[in-house]
Amino acid sequence: MIISTFCRKCLVTVSCLVAITCTAIAQVNYAKLVNPFVGTGGHGHTYPGATLPHGMVQLSPDTRLEGWDGCGGYHYDDQYIYGFTHTHLSGTGIPDYCDILLMPMAGKPSADNKVYGSSFSHQNEQAWAGYYSVLLNKGNIKTEFTATERVGMHHYTFSSDDDNTIIIDLKHRDEVLASTLKLEDAYTVSGMRRSKSWAQNQYVYFVIKFSKPIINKGLWNNEQLTTLAVNNEIDSKNIKAFFQFDLKKDKNIYVKVALSPVSVEGAKRNLNAELPGWDFQKTTLAAMAKWNKALGKIEVKGDKEKLKIFYTALYHTEVVPNINMDVDGQYKGMDNNIHKAVGFTYYSVFSLWDTYRGAHPLYTIVDQQRTTDYIKTFLTQYKEGGRLPVWELASNETECMIGYHSVPVIADAYAKGINIGNPAMALQAMQHSANLDHFGLSFLKQQAVIQSDDEQESVSKTLEYAYDDWCIAQTAKLLGNTSIYNTFIKRAQNYKNVFDSKLGYMRPRKNGDWLSPFDPKEVNNNYTEANSWQYSFYMPQDVGTYIKMLGGVDKMAQQLNTLFTTTTATTGREQSDITGLIGQYAHGNEPSHHIAYLYNYCNAPNKTQQLVHQICSEFYKNTPDGLIGNEDCGQMSAWYVLSAMGFYQVTPGTTLYNIGTPAFEQVLVHLENGKTFTIKANNLSGNNYYVGQIKLNNANQTIATNNLQIDYKDMMKGATLVFGMTDKPASANIFTNTMVPTIKEDGFVINPIIEGAGTSFRGNKNVAITTVQPNCTIYYTEDGTVPTTKSDVYKNELIINKSLALKAIAVDDKGNSSAITTAIYKKIDNNWTVTLNSKYEQMYDAGGAEGLVDGIRGSTNWRKGNWQGYQKTDFSAMVDLKTATNISEVTIGFMQDTRAWIVMPKAIKVEVSLDGQQFTTIGSLQNILPIEDLEAQLKSAVIKCNPTSARYVRVTALQYGKLPSWHEGAGGDTHIFVDEIEIK
Repeated sequence: MIISTFCRKCLVTVSCLVAITCTAIAQVNYAKLVNPFVGTGGHGHTYPGATLPHGMVQLSPDTRLEGWDGCGGYHYDDQYIYGFTHTHLSGTGIPDYCDILLMPMAGKPSADNKVYGSSFSHQNEQAWAGYYSVLLNKGNIKTEFTATERVGMHHYTFSSDDDNTIIIDLKHRDEVLASTLKLEDAYTVSGMRRSKSWAQNQYVYFVIKFSKPIINKGLWNNEQLTTLAVNNEIDSKNIKAFFQFDLKKDKNIYVKVALSPVSVEGAKRNLNAELPGWDFQKTTLAAMAKWNKALGKIEVKGDKEKLKIFYTALYHTEVVPNINMDVDGQYKGMDNNIHKAVGFTYYSVFSLWDTYRGAHPLYTIVDQQRTTDYIKTFLTQYKEGGRLPVWELASNETECMIGYHSVPVIADAYAKGINIGNPAMALQAMQHSANLDHFGLSFLKQQAVIQSDDEQESVSKTLEYAYDDWCIAQTAKLLGNTSIYNTFIKRAQNYKNVFDSKLGYMRPRKNGDWLSPFDPKEVNNNYTEANSWQYSFYMPQDVGTYIKMLGGVDKMAQQLNTLFTTTTATTGREQSDITGLIGQYAHGNEPSHHIAYLYNYCNAPNKTQQLVHQICSEFYKNTPDGLIGNEDCGQMSAWYVLSAMGFYQVTPGTTLYNIGTPAFEQVLVHLENGKTFTIKANNLSGNNYYVGQIKLNNANQTIATNNLQIDYKDMMKGATLVFGMTDKPASANIFTNTMVPTIKEDGFVINPIIEGAGTSFRGNKNVAITTVQPNCTIYYTEDGTVPTTKSDVYKNELIINKSLALKAIAVDDKGNSSAITTAIYKKIDNNWTVTLNSKYEQMYDAGGAEGLVDGIRGSTNWRKGNWQGYQKTDFSAMVDLKTATNISEVTIGFMQDTRAWIVMPKAIKVEVSLDGQQFTTIGSLQNILPIEDLEAQLKSAVIKCNPTSARYVRVTALQYGKLPSWHEGAGGDTHIFVDEIEIK
C-alpha cells in the first residue's frame, strides 16, 4: 500500500487546510491519489472540480462556452475562467449543464463575462477528489471549492478589502427558458433556472448563502442594470447580478450553494441537512472521507504512478450517475410532476449506450445497492414517462444513441441475483421498449433487419437491438415465461441478416440487396460512430454461432488479427469519436471495447493478454490528455478498472467475466456482503504480462488449466483468484473449457438476398434471389403480396420489365421461414443520361449519376443515403435528353440542415445547349434559403424560361463555403445535397 504524502506530513499546503492530523483521514488517502485533471485535455471531456460520489453538485470552473471539446465546461488548453458552475457532465460528447454561475472579481462590476472572467495558470491550480482550487490572475483572488452531495461550498480570498464583487450569471451557456432571482435577506439569494440544451426541459432550483452580509448589490435584467430589493423576485430569461461585502477586517468570504430539482424550499432543506455550518476545512475533510470510503472498496497494491491511474479511473466511474432527488426523497419525474422516492434513491445521467458494457458490470461488483436503485429509477421512469430510459438527463429523455440499453443493465443484475424491485414489471417494461415503432424498430419487427433506406445507422441498430432482445429473452427465461423467451431468442438472431458471409463483414442492406460499393473502413451513416470493422464483432450474445458462420475458430482468429494489424486509416466522413486506433480497433469509442477479449474464444488467449496489456499501458495516462477518447460517464475508465484487475465482461446478462491479464500484484475487492474478493498476480512485471496459470481459491480448484472465465457467483463468495504470470504465451490448448456465448435454439432462417443492383432501371432488369443458408427453398411474389409456400418457387434469374415490388422468403426443410425481403423497382420511362462534372462523396451517392433523374427523391432524413452530397467542390452535372426538346422549366431539389453542415448553394445556374459545347444561361438563383434557418428542410430551385429548344441541360450549384463563426463547426466546409433534376 501507499501511505500518501498528505498523511506523512500531516498537513496540506493550501490556505485553509492546515494542521490536519493523520487520524482525520484513511490510512491510504485514495482521494489524493486521484488526479481530476485526467481527461480534461485531449478529447476526454471531463471536469476537474469538486464533487462527491454520485453527487448532485459538480462544482467546477468553466473555461469554454461551446464546441465539442467544451462539453464538460473545461478544457486544459484554456487559460481563461468564465466562472464556477454547479453542474457538469463527465466525458459526454454533447454539451449541457454548467448551471448557476458564480464568479468573484475585482474592479467595477460587469455583466460581461469577458470582464468578470479571469485568466489563470495551471501552476496555481490544484485538485483532488472532493476539492479544487485556483488563483485568479485578475485581482489575485484565491478560490477554493468543496461539496456535499447537494451543496457546493466556495471560499474566496480577495487581495483587496474594498475591491470585491461576486457575480451570479443565470444566462451562462445553454438556452434559458425561464429564470428567477430573489434576494431573501442580507445573506441569502434564491431562484430557479429552466433551460434547454441536450435536456430539453431542465429545472435547477437554488439557494445561495453568503458568510457576510451584502452591503451593495445590483441586477442586470436583459443586460440593463437595475436595483435588487429584498423579497422582490425577478422573472426573466436573462438575469445577472452582483454582490459586494465589507472585507476590512477579513478578506475571506464563504458561499454555500444548494441545489434542488424540485423547489427553492427543497434546496433550503438540502442546505440545512447537509451543510448547516461554515467550516470549509471540515467540509473538505468530510468530502475526502467519503471519497476514501468509495475508492477504498477496491484496495490495490502496486506502483504509485499506476495507482494514480487506477484510482482516477475508479473515481471517474463513481462521479456518475448522479443523485437527482432532495434529502426528503422528492424529485421531478419524467412526467414533469413532483414525486417522492420511497425506499430507493432516484438518479440521473444514464449514458447507457456506453455504460452497459463495462461500467454497470463493474457496479454489480462494487455497488450492488446503487445498482438496485438505478434499476428502480429505470422502472420509475418507465411508469412516469412511458418508457425505459435510453439516454436520460435531468429527468429528460434525450433520445441520444441507439438501442434500449437499460435492458441489459436490468438483465445483467437479475442474472446475478441483484434485487431489481419488481421483476414482472421489469420484463413488461423491457418488452415495451422492444415493441415500439421508432428508430427502425417497425422495420425490424416486419423484416428482421433494418436496411439503410429504412433508417440511419441501420447495421448498428440491427446488431444492438439483437443483443438487447437476447437480454429480454434471458430475463423471461429466469422468470419462466417460455412464450416471451421464444419470441426474443429469435429476434436475438436478427444480426445474421446483416452478415455478408462472402466478405466476412457486417454490411448494410439496401432494397433487399447488399449496399454497394462497400468498404469496411468507411465511416458512414450505416454505423454508429464507427465503421464495419468495428461492428463486425458485435454479437456478444452469440459469438459461437458467429465463429461458425465466419468459418471456424482459425478464421475468427485470422479476422481478429487483420482487425488489429491493418491500416489505421479510415475512409468516409471524419468521426472525432474514432480514436485510440490499433489497426481498425478503436479503443476511444465503445463498440470496440469487448473485442480484444474475443481471442479467448478462438484458442489465442495470449493475443487478448498482449492487447489488454498494450491498451492499459498506452491509452491510460496520469496526464490531462490521459484518456484516448471521451470518458463517457465512466465507461472508458470502467474498462481500465476491470481490465487492470484481470477480467472484463464480454456479455452482460450472464454471470461470466472473461480473463485478460492483471496489471497489479494484488487487488482486494471489499464487497457489500462483508466478504473480500482477492486477486493476486504472482511474478508480475513489465515483461511478465502473459498468464501461465490461474487458480481459484486453492490448488484443488483450478480454473486456469481449462477456463478463461471467472464467475460472478465465485466473486461474491469471497474467492481468491491467483494468476501465475510469465514472459511467454502459455500453450493455447491448456485453455479448453471456456464457455462461448452461443444461442443453441435453431429455427432461425436468414433472409434471402435479392440481387438487383439498385432501385431504378431502364429497359429490362435481371434479378437473382439467393440464400446463404443450406437446405432452404425460396418463394417469391412480384405483385407486392406476401409470399408463402404456395407462391412461386425461385429457380432461375428473373427478368423484370416494369415497376414492381418483389418479395421473397426462404423456408428451411423443417418448415421454418425467414422474414420477408422486399425490393422495389422503378422503371424509368425516359432515356436520359447524366454526366457529372464534379465528384460526389462516396457515402452520399443517391444511386450514382442516374440517381439525379430517376424520379426518386430523398427525404429530410438524409442519413438514409438518398441524397447526392458534395463537399469542398461545387456541384455540376449535365443531362443529355438525347433529342432536342422545348424546355420551359428546370427544377433542382436541394436540402438544408445547417446543424449537420448541409447548406443550400449560394448560387444556382441552369444552362442549355443543342450541341453540348455552346451553352446559354436560361436562369439563375442566389441565396434561396438563409444559412441561419436551422430547420432541416427540402427546397426546390425552380428556373422558368420561355420555351427553348435544347438537348443538353447543365446545372451548376456553388458551395456556400466555410461555416460562419457562430456555428459549432465554424470554419468547416459546407456540403451541397442535391437530388432530382426535373425538366419540363
